[in-house]
Formats: sequence, structure tokens, C-alpha cells
Amino acid sequence: MGGLVSNPLNYAKAPYLMSSQSQEAPYSPARITLIVFSLAMGGFGIGTGEFAIMGLMPGVAQDLGVSEPQVGHLISAYALGVVVGAPLLAISGARLYRRHLLIMLMGAYAVGNIASAMAPGYGTLLAFRFIAGLPHGAYFGVAALVAASLVPVNRRAKVVSLVMMGLTLALLIGNPLATILGQSLDWRYAFGFVGTIAALTGVMIIVFLPLNRDEVRQSPFSEIRAFNRPAIWYPLAIGSIGFAGMFCVFSYMAPTLLEVTGVSPYWIPIALAVFGLGGFVGNILGGWLFDRLGFRSIGLMLLWSIGMLLLYPYATETIWTMLLTCFLVALMVGLGPALQTHLMDVAHGAQTLAAASHHAAFNVANALGPWLGGMAISAGLGWQSTGYVGATTAVAGLAIFMLAWRQQATAGGETEVAVSQER
Repeated sequence: MGGLVSNPLNYAKAPYLMSSQSQEAPYSPARITLIVFSLAMGGFGIGTGEFAIMGLMPGVAQDLGVSEPQVGHLISAYALGVVVGAPLLAISGARLYRRHLLIMLMGAYAVGNIASAMAPGYGTLLAFRFIAGLPHGAYFGVAALVAASLVPVNRRAKVVSLVMMGLTLALLIGNPLATILGQSLDWRYAFGFVGTIAALTGVMIIVFLPLNRDEVRQSPFSEIRAFNRPAIWYPLAIGSIGFAGMFCVFSYMAPTLLEVTGVSPYWIPIALAVFGLGGFVGNILGGWLFDRLGFRSIGLMLLWSIGMLLLYPYATETIWTMLLTCFLVALMVGLGPALQTHLMDVAHGAQTLAAASHHAAFNVANALGPWLGGMAISAGLGWQSTGYVGATTAVAGLAIFMLAWRQQATAGGETEVAVSQER
């Protein structure tokens, strides 16, 4: 799950985003708008597909004859697909034209979700959710590079953030809509809806994004060599572990509302929309805070996350405190743009692979959170225990941040400290 909201200065210093398109600006403003909208539509579909099952957990469990924690494993299977697919597809597709790669990735995403809608049982659905997750990270990485190549340097941050806004709008709009659709008809229709969006995105890319035969294609082996540095691995580790707490709470929010808060199922889409609003606000605040405080902002957001996740178990008794806390926990999404911007600052020579791996890291969190929360629930600790489990992962993320801060202080030139000093 992570957005790209960054300081334009970072883009000005990022030659990996340079292309003949960005210098010559061959496309009209209307054409650029259509391309960016098409890419954002793909982000909206992927975000909806990733999170839809969280609001449909009780219905899926009843239909397939499994427990809610077992449904949580479906979330983990998708996330593991992202983790596996992001680096592999980014590397294997490095020599393809970006237009062709985006079309292939959206086609694969459509197939994976339509297959999920038609899955006859739990085992096959588990496999199809893994397959559906494979194109996720590579799509966002390539889409960000395509969007940045369309406009001059001083407009790149804005246009890339517009593409990534599709993901946050999926939390705010797509996920509640999929939940309502699943509750009104059947949970399978939600995945059919996502597959349709993915197919439509592929068609829009074919129609609106021209093939640029002058596009510079990268060597996959050069990116692999440049990727293996602590400055890259630390922010990926922070996202993988520190962000797991949000997914731990979010994944089991629907059954918590039913079993602990004691509300009707009709409150679930409302709670999901409130959570999505918190994610939307957090995405904006995370970029704003990073622009002002640099790498330190990540530590502050992790401290905030620990406090909100510890508060969550005490807020589940009433719907109003639950809604407020869901909004506050969702502000953790701000870690996404902050970590992405920091990663872009330090991933010299490995930007394509790093951009895809950023989303893989957040889906490690998406796999880890539901798995740990499911273990706590299955052990009889109650639905509220997801808050304590999440706070523990945030503490671990803070510990990794401290190690990264120490490494950064000694590394000198390629750190965010040096970048901040140049500003």
C-alpha cells in the first residue's frame, strides 16, 4: 500500500526520471491529463482489490466455511504475491517498453481478480489471491516513472502524487463500495468489480499512452548491483515491520465491529470510509511532514502509531470512539510518502527496483499484520488484541528507524541528512 508525495527538489536531482518526453513535452495538457487519469484508475483498482476482502471478511468466512483468521490468510496471500512479484516483474520487465509492461501488468491483475471471483473453494481462492498480488508493486513503480516522464522537472512531484492518489481514494471510496456490493449481492461481485476496473485501465492505457520508442530502458543487472546497500534496506525494513500494525487492526476491523462493538453490518462500510479518510489525510500529512523534518518525521510518525494502536483496544466498546480511533490509526498511512521520498533520495542507480520494492515492503506488512493478529485472536486474546500486536510491530519499526538513523549519520553523503543540508 505507499504513495509518492515528495519535494520537487528531489525530482530535480533524480536523473532516473529524465527522458526525452519530459524535456520536449510532446503531449498536450489534455493528453497528459488522460494518461495520468488512466494510471490513477489502475491504482484505484489495485487499492480496492487489495483491501476489499477486509470489509467482506464475515461473509467470505460464512460462504467458504472457514474462520475469520483463515480469511485473514487470504489477505496475507495477496500481500506475499506483491512481495514476490514486485522485484521479479520489475527486473524481468526492465527491458520492455513501459507502455507494454503496464498493459501486461493490468491484464494480469484483471485475470487474477476475475479468477478470485470464480474460485470454487478456499484453497483455490488462496492461490488466486497470491496470483492477483503479483503485478501490484511493479505497476506502481512503472506508473510513477511514466507519470514523471510526462512533465517538466518542477511538476513531477505533483503528477506522481496524482497517480498514487488512486490508491488512497480506494481506501476512501473503492473499499466501502466493494463492501456494499458484496453485502448486497455476494462477495464475489466485489472481485469481479475490481477485475473490470483493471481491464478498463488496460484499455485506457492502450488508447491514451503512446509508445515512446526513444525511451531509455535499464539493465536489470545494474539495478540489482546498485540495490544491495543498507541505505535502501533500512527504509524497506521500516515499512515491512513498522507499518504492520495498521494492517493488523484494519484486517480485523469488520469482525471487531460486529463482535465487540456490537453494531449491525451496515456500519462496516461507514467505518471503512472513515478509515479511508484517515488514510487520505495521512498521505498528505506524511509528505508535508517529511518536507519539513526529513527523515526525523518517520520516527515521529512511528511514535504516533504506537500511541494510537495502544489506544485502539479501549476504543472498541462504542461506535463513536471506534470511528474516531480508526481515523487516527489510519493516519499511519503517512509513513508511505515519507519512506518513499527518503528511498528515492538514497536509491541511486536502483530507482526502478526500489520503487517497486517500496510497495513490496508495505505488503510484507500487509501479510505480517493479519498473520500476527490472527495468531493472537486464535490464542483467545480477543479481537481487541490486534491493537497491542500492532503497537508491538510499531515499536520494532521504531527500533529499526534508530538503527537507520545511526547508519545515516555515519554514511554521510548519500543520506537524508546530507540532502536536507543541501536544501
